[in-house]
Amino acid sequence: MEKTNSKIITLSFAIVAFLVGLVVSLLMKAFAGAFAVVARANDVDLIRHGLPLIIGFGLFAYCQFNSKVVAWGDEVVTEVKKVVWPSRKDTTAMTIVVCIMVLISSVIISSFDMISGYVINTLVR
Repeated sequence: MEKTNSKIITLSFAIVAFLVGLVVSLLMKAFAGAFAVVARANDVDLIRHGLPLIIGFGLFAYCQFNSKVVAWGDEVVTEVKKVVWPSRKDTTAMTIVVCIMVLISSVIISSFDMISGYVINTLVR
């Protein structure tokens, strides 16, 4: 495994672990309003701050020190490096095409909506 791949993989695992810890923290805060047991547990600072931290560090340690996960991450980074990304000109052109198609689609759908609304209002009266 290249040293660059190792840095990217470690950084990716750290970011994922941070996000999982953040999600656990937010879920605990949300469930505290619905469940009394979670609200009582959330009042304890060690649980409120410690549980997301422990889960985040645990996930990071599991991912970082599991050879199968690291090998998978190395394969992912290697494959992403093989991707041929489009040029800025191509990306701009395709973005413009997508915006035009969205506008055309919105006009068509709005027309159908107005026509069907008119027909239904006429039938109801």
